[in-house]
Amino acid sequence: MTILGGEILRRLINKTTLNMHHSTQPQLKVLLKFLPHLILALFLSNSAIGQQAENTQILFDGKSLKGWKVFPAEFTGLWAVKEGIIVAGDGKSPIPENNYLYTEGEYEDFEFRCLFRLTGDHSTGMINSGIQYRSFIEGENMVGYQADIGRGFWGDIYDEHRRALLVNGDLSTLNHILEEDGWNSYIVRVKGDRHELYINGVKTADYIEQDASIPTKGIIGLQLHSGGNAQLELRDITITELK
Repeated sequence: MTILGGEILRRLINKTTLNMHHSTQPQLKVLLKFLPHLILALFLSNSAIGQQAENTQILFDGKSLKGWKVFPAEFTGLWAVKEGIIVAGDGKSPIPENNYLYTEGEYEDFEFRCLFRLTGDHSTGMINSGIQYRSFIEGENMVGYQADIGRGFWGDIYDEHRRALLVNGDLSTLNHILEEDGWNSYIVRVKGDRHELYINGVKTADYIEQDASIPTKGIIGLQLHSGGNAQLELRDITITELK
């Protein structure tokens, strides 16, 4: 456990001990009941923090698209870095075809994080994006899981060019805090057969893969969907490989 964790634990125990002198019998039982759970949560959180610090990689250096490629290559001109942000599309012209910025490396079990903003006039066509993961390029298609982004699709798990929709995103909580045209955060956490999506810290999807034939390792891809005059912006992109 870290030094910080030890100090928090010490204060927690001291506070609990102090409360024992001023608590009624029922209150004391509640304190003693939950103390072990609090201690366990503290150990687990410190372990996770340590693992994240050790295994986290910065996927976007804020200056260039080093470590990334565009597919199809003919749409390379749609992707750029401006003021420390990845920008795809100009927000004026319609997007003629699905295209992707994807990692050179492949990942299996991980937690992917980013901040993103998707804007565009819905009257011009579909305004949509998504985060491909455990994906691969097959011929003219990007194939694999996608954490969906955009009106009508927020937080879905979609299987691009394979099985289509896997899970509808649960928006019961997210609708209260989503900034549809503003900056939001995305977390894609996948380990083994379990897939979890979080937008702004709210879980939207939890999926268990039952098909053992589906690849468990692949590239990460950022999609700019065909349709309207969409513009996609991303920053603070990291990935933590899970062990």
